[in-house]
Amino acid sequence: MRKKTVEDIDVASKRVFLRVDFNVPMDKTGAISDDSRIKACLPTIKYLTDHDARVIICSHLGRPEGRVVEELRLEPIARRLSELLGKPVKALKQCIGPEVEDAINGLKNGDIVLLENIRFNPQEEANDEEFAQTLSLLADVFVNDAFGASHRAHASVVGVAKYLPAVAGFLMEKEIEALNGALENPKRPFAAMIGGAKVSSKLAVLDNIVNKVDALLIGGGMAATFLKSKGYGVGSSIVENDRLDYVRQLTAKASSKGTKLLLPQDAVVAEKLEAGASTKTVPATKIPDGWTIADIGPDTIREFSTELKKCQTVVWNGPVGVFEIPEFANGTHSLIKILADLEVITVIGGGSTAEAVIEMGLADKMSHVSTGGGASLEFLEGKVLPGVAVLQDK
Repeated sequence: MRKKTVEDIDVASKRVFLRVDFNVPMDKTGAISDDSRIKACLPTIKYLTDHDARVIICSHLGRPEGRVVEELRLEPIARRLSELLGKPVKALKQCIGPEVEDAINGLKNGDIVLLENIRFNPQEEANDEEFAQTLSLLADVFVNDAFGASHRAHASVVGVAKYLPAVAGFLMEKEIEALNGALENPKRPFAAMIGGAKVSSKLAVLDNIVNKVDALLIGGGMAATFLKSKGYGVGSSIVENDRLDYVRQLTAKASSKGTKLLLPQDAVVAEKLEAGASTKTVPATKIPDGWTIADIGPDTIREFSTELKKCQTVVWNGPVGVFEIPEFANGTHSLIKILADLEVITVIGGGSTAEAVIEMGLADKMSHVSTGGGASLEFLEGKVLPGVAVLQDK
């Protein structure tokens, strides 16, 4: 970890602008349905309050697109955070302005306020310099613990760091160390399992990771493009025909580097990708016309499991089937159980993969489950995240 953290600066009696990612799922009643992102930031918040900081928490929720959306106010998050911390967290109705300044001026050491949804302001996503400067005037120090938002060059992620000393929180530190450690200094053998719907959304990940791994396992809808590149029919599965040459080149690159590339041997196919649809299991080389790949089959689960059990480090990004539909979740769930039982380094990329692991209650069995979907994807692509780049170096 080459960036400074909260432990490298004095926060006593300081106003700390703490950017977090509390973009949590809410149910139809407005209740939080998964508070894992809030819990992930508790170590940083507790450290700050225990060291007499005055904490100003900033987050976004949803995509209000620069306007006030009542259902996306952060008051329910303040209530949940209060419960988890056992101390009051005041939810403010704005994120800048006289009321906010008065509330912050009234803070005592160890107190916490939560600014209103930062994305209610159109200047946030525009990384407006004046808006960033106004936010910076609320505080003395900037701590970024919002790994999940750090691939965005927004005012509260990047802009504020121009005006305040900027360091990482503990979650940010943990994310960088886990992802960077797996990619740059893995215990070997090292495998990456990449799934999801489209090759095009994972091009840069595949490009970067094929140079680093001993085995590359491909699942999900994107496997159809790989199978088609080898001349097999894939029924009604979506194929990115403009990526077929790319996939052939990637396959050749893997072969030249001695990287084992595993594709599904069999698949669960469906007439429709919906609950209750007719399904059957077929060899991946014999997918019938009119049917769509929905999940990996039992032979593939066995082959992937055998390969994963040989490894010391596994990075996984993207489910291997349409796991949101129970009939097509077996592959993803089976591989999660396999990884949970292994005494190896397991790094789960954010987004749908993390969601599946958390749903199964097995997050604590993994070495690291990323809180950032897009951010972890860009990290695996080898990109420098804007929200990390602006933090002070040690």
